[in-house]
Amino acid sequence: MSYPIEKKLVIAVSSSALFDLSESHSVFVEQGAKAYKQFQEQSLDKVLGKGVAFPFIKRFLNINKHFKQQQPVEVVLLSKNSASTGKRVFRSIKHYGLDISRAAFMEGKSPYQYIPAFNASLFLSANKGDVINSIDAGYPAGMVLPGKVIDDSEEELRIAFDFDGVIVDDEAETVYKKGDLSEFIDHEVSHSHIPHKAGPLADLFRKLSFIQQLEDEQVEKNRAYKRIVRIAIVTARNAPTHERVITTLENWGVSANETFFLGGMEKDRILSRLKPHMFFDDQKNHLESGTGEIPMVHIPFGIANKDN
Repeated sequence: MSYPIEKKLVIAVSSSALFDLSESHSVFVEQGAKAYKQFQEQSLDKVLGKGVAFPFIKRFLNINKHFKQQQPVEVVLLSKNSASTGKRVFRSIKHYGLDISRAAFMEGKSPYQYIPAFNASLFLSANKGDVINSIDAGYPAGMVLPGKVIDDSEEELRIAFDFDGVIVDDEAETVYKKGDLSEFIDHEVSHSHIPHKAGPLADLFRKLSFIQQLEDEQVEKNRAYKRIVRIAIVTARNAPTHERVITTLENWGVSANETFFLGGMEKDRILSRLKPHMFFDDQKNHLESGTGEIPMVHIPFGIANKDN
């Protein structure tokens, strides 16, 4: 029996994150909506190039091929296109063999209000306004930053998360911003036994743990089974503030495959080796890569983004 939609891990993605729409967008900006519609109709059979989120979405959907009975994941397209201009997007989806069948076409309006309707644990978009509106409404969303599209034939999906302001709320960051490092350490040590409250991507992280459990069952049945999902936490915290991270994950009944407590080291030192297909962080200054080959997603949540 398949998972009910309430237990499925659903990711919503905009066409601008999934595909390279730079040419189409230029037509819209320079010539207007009518010319844009004509351009899309004339280019209907021209396959769109891959966008920054494409490798992540492709591997995410591949999870269902390994768990055909449960079909635990789903991707939904949320688009500002009209259904008519969106035909090209779906033809490109078909060309690449992506199993995406559900969509909302909003004809110029932001689709963020439909995130909960589709039970989405994440909305990926290249549109800053749509992402900020989503976060302000209490919905999980991230802005896909421009970057290289690196897609290969490997199946493994690697996902990396910052901790504060992403998986959990910004309580600890607020203490740090209003005080100093010593106050932050004292606060987190004194609260080391108290789990953090959920942050914007807590539901995504928790439901990924369901996939981990499915993989655990496969390993029990077959020791040669090769895991396809690898989850990492990459945080600027270090000892002794690491304990509250562990307390929170244990309280939630979830875990990461790899956890890095960097103590202020540049995160790119880890990310350049881990090579995640997506890295989520609430602070833009951490979303930099020397090679530009790490897909970065900004989560504009909490005190770290008050002045942005």
